[in-house]
Amino acid sequence: MPRVCEVCGKGTTFGRSISRRGRAKSKGGIGKKTTGITKRTFKPNIQRVRVLENGGVRRKKVCAACIRSGAIRKAP
Repeated sequence: MPRVCEVCGKGTTFGRSISRRGRAKSKGGIGKKTTGITKRTFKPNIQRVRVLENGGVRRKKVCAACIRSGAIRKAP
């Protein structure tokens, strides 16, 4: 099952990690130089939560942002 929030649809996103060497010009150096770029992933904080839904309780995979914002009602 994919790492996706069942409420807002937030999922894994992709980006890059850039490695640099050198000293910044503002610190008196010659400037930063890129030495490597690697792909990386940003994963949402998905948690399995017991949710009140349609008068019953059911488990859902929900991101922490939806839990904090009150988008769901947690079961007691």
